[in-house]
Amino acid sequence: MPAVPCALIRGGTSRGAYFLADDLPDDPAERDALLVRIMGGPDALQVDGIGGGHPLTSKVAVISPTTHARADVDYLFLQVDPARQTVSDAQNCGNLLAGVGVFAIERGLVATESGETAVGVHMVNSGALCQLVLRTPEGRVQVAGDTAIDGVPGTGAPIVCNYLDIAGSSCGALLPTGNAVDEIDGVGATCIDNGMPVVVLPAADLQVEGTESPEALEANAPLREKLESIRREAGPRMGLGDVGAKSVPKMCLVSPPRQGGLVGTRTFIPHVCHRSIGVLGAVSVATACLLPESPAAGLAQVPRGDTKTLDVEHPSGSFQVRMRLGPDGSVVEAGVVRTARLLFSGQAMA
Repeated sequence: MPAVPCALIRGGTSRGAYFLADDLPDDPAERDALLVRIMGGPDALQVDGIGGGHPLTSKVAVISPTTHARADVDYLFLQVDPARQTVSDAQNCGNLLAGVGVFAIERGLVATESGETAVGVHMVNSGALCQLVLRTPEGRVQVAGDTAIDGVPGTGAPIVCNYLDIAGSSCGALLPTGNAVDEIDGVGATCIDNGMPVVVLPAADLQVEGTESPEALEANAPLREKLESIRREAGPRMGLGDVGAKSVPKMCLVSPPRQGGLVGTRTFIPHVCHRSIGVLGAVSVATACLLPESPAAGLAQVPRGDTKTLDVEHPSGSFQVRMRLGPDGSVVEAGVVRTARLLFSGQAMA
């Protein structure tokens, strides 16, 4: 039974296993089979592994030194599907990204500065870049702080995530179909990729309020069938090919905000309804709300100004996205604040 060096880190509203690439098999098929075992497969509950039986707690980050001129480390995200026992590299994960700096420093890949340390991350899945800024007083990663994020109990030290050049990260363009709105299976939708491929749909057009609990939406069989039909048609239009076995695009139902934020959301990732919302998913949805032709824009409450703080509402609260617009109204900078916590560092048994 092999033992593999591993760290378990809560990044944002997700939890994942972090590995150095050198500690895993070079062959992707061997690597994926090993990760499924470590996470607890073939049991969907993952009771015999370190996964949590849910997509949000069945994630993997593979970290390695980088050759990218503007980065310090490479970050490959792998989604382990507990139900299907599959491993996908089709997307980024902005929540686990928040833990990459913690892991890189803990493993000695990045030297700290006194006060703050910036960690440049090359997101291998898409080729995009992100700069993480961590508090490192006296050269040590600060864990305690007063930053709270909805969906996580307590508070922690803030980790600023500044995304660079993420538009079209998976699909090649911010609007991969070339349109701000497309009619798909009788529903007006915005297919967008500002760090995460998402199909944004008005909840009312699918005969739901958009305020229901994730459990209630998952139990709505006609809704799930309709969403999957739209998703499978949207995938090829977005340049993603046949998405039947893929974890993208995500499907986001939007509704008018109820808590003074930008917009209300319920996101399927893609078959389970998220208890909150993904980091890059929130960036993509917020961007859709800024497009006048998008169905989301008619539901959103967008603040004025070229620099905007946008609270994307979700089942657990809200997610704050910071955006700066250029003279033409395009998004030139997107950032979020997350927290992360190292839960253990040791060896995982396969």
